[in-house]
This record gives sequence, C-alpha cells and structure tokens, in this order.
Amino acid sequence: MAHSVSAFQAAYISIEVLIALVSVPGNILVIWAVKMNQALRDATFCFIVSLAVADVAVGGLVLPLAGALVIPLAIIINIGPQTEFYSCLMVACPVLILTESSILALLAIAVDRYLRVKIPVRYKSVVTPRRAAVAIACCWMVSFLVGLTPMFGWNNLNKMRRTQELNASHEEFVIKCQFETVISMEYMVYFNFFVWVLPPLLLMLLIYLQVFNLIRKQLNKKVSSSSSDPEKYYGKELKIAKSLALVLFLFALSWLPLHVLNCITLFCPSCEKPPILTYIAIFLTHGNSAMNPIVYAFRIKKFRTAFLQIWNQYFCCKTTKTASTTTAEPDN
Repeated sequence: MAHSVSAFQAAYISIEVLIALVSVPGNILVIWAVKMNQALRDATFCFIVSLAVADVAVGGLVLPLAGALVIPLAIIINIGPQTEFYSCLMVACPVLILTESSILALLAIAVDRYLRVKIPVRYKSVVTPRRAAVAIACCWMVSFLVGLTPMFGWNNLNKMRRTQELNASHEEFVIKCQFETVISMEYMVYFNFFVWVLPPLLLMLLIYLQVFNLIRKQLNKKVSSSSSDPEKYYGKELKIAKSLALVLFLFALSWLPLHVLNCITLFCPSCEKPPILTYIAIFLTHGNSAMNPIVYAFRIKKFRTAFLQIWNQYFCCKTTKTASTTTAEPDN
C-alpha cells in the first residue's frame, strides 16, 4: 500500500511540475509582451498583467523555489508533513490570495471592456493610467484580506483543540499539514465561495452580456448608416470581448468543480467523494494558470504579434541577425 501511495504522489508531483513549466514561462511572456509593446499599454492589458502575475505566482508555488531545499507548497499540502498549526496555515493561504486576485482582475477587465463600449468618447479621460493602477492595488489589497482571513482566526484551530482535549492528549500541538485540516469549510463555502467567488462571476457574466448587447446595437446602427470607422472600432471590441469572455469561461470551468466539492464536504459530510475527483479538480485550478497565455496567443492579434517579436528577437533569430549584420559590414 505504501508503494502505491508513493507512486501516486510521484504522478501528482509530475503533473504539477508539468503545469508549472507551461504556466510560468507563458505568463512571464504575457508580462514581457505588455512591457515591450506600446500597443498593449492601455488599462485592459494592465489588468491582464495583474492576472498574469497571479498566475506566475500560482506556478511558482508548484515549482521548486530557487537556491534552497524548499518543498513547493502544493506538494507540501499533498504529502501532509507533521507541522505546527499556523505553519501549515501559512502554506495553505497563498493560493486563496492568488485565486481572489485572479477573480478581481477578471472583474476589472470586464468593467473596463464595458466602459470602452458604453462611453468610447470619454473612455480615456475616465480610465486613466493612474486610476487603473489604483484599481489594481485595491484588487490585491482585497485579495490579501480575503485570503488571509483564516490567519485572523476563521480556521480549524479551536475545533482541533477540542478534539485533542477530548482525547486527553498532552503532547505538543502538531498536525498533519493538509488543506482541509487547517482551513474551515464554513470559511471556504460561506465566505470565500458565496461572497468572493460566485457573486463576482455572476456579475461578470451580466457585464459581458451587456457588452455584447451594446456592441450588437452599435454594429447594427453603424451598418444601417454605412459608417465604416465606428463599425471597425466595435468590430475590434467584439473580438477582444469574445477572447476575454473565453478567459472568464475557462476560469469558471476550472474553479467551480473544486468549490462544488467543498459544498458537498460541508453540507453532506457523509457523502463519499472519490479522491480522483478531488485531484482532477485541483489540477483544473492549477491548469487554469497555463490557459490564459494560450488564449491570448490564438485570439488577440496584438499579443500574437508581440509574442512572435519576442521569439524572433531574443530566442529564434538572434544569432542569425548577428551573423547577417557582421557580413554586411563593409571591408576597410
């Protein structure tokens, strides 16, 4: 039995590392593209960078940290070593912070796209770089407050202490470090899911429906009046809105299964959950961090162009360009 557990853990670690090897470089490429391309400097792409930073951090929690014998956080939770309660809680909370940051970044992107089609003339005066930076800072501050709430007391410490007292144990309070051991399911369902995950997702759904409705009305109006410039503008907005709505759909598809399993754990403690379903749900949440750069590359032309430019300039053709420059130099 010990051998099968070890083999299963090895498979789990391999999949996690594979996800991280796709997620981290992909999202670094997104940040790099926005930094080097002036066409990607508006508010929407700043919010996309915030989302990419969270996704890089998710991948970074899976990859080994450089320069030290540090076991990645996701793998620590899977192995379940014996640790002090709050040490385990510090391992469990970062993923809550990063998830909330991703949700709020997606919400900011949705609001930004709505403003672009609702007030196109006044958009640049309303959504200034300074206001976008303040919005991003607020998203991260709220994310830290939501994600660190278990550290402030909404956790399983008192429940575990009561259990220990009932067992008449006088040993040092050390636990097997696993997510459900330290994180309260009441917090995960009532506060995290019902307040900070589900309502923002539903709000984003309504916003995108309104965005598509506004664009459809404008396109119909412009087609009937034969005005090409607004039609081009709203046609471009429609393409970008579809791509970002796809990012939202993939996020919901990746995270809702795990939250549904949490609801089952809380409301039906006697219900059996096959461990394989839990692991699939966890892989979906981590895998979501690798999906966004792929969507940007295939769906948003500005990103695709920037990615190709980075590839050609820094990876693919650097030596070729250097060689051609050398041969082109005149002989003296």
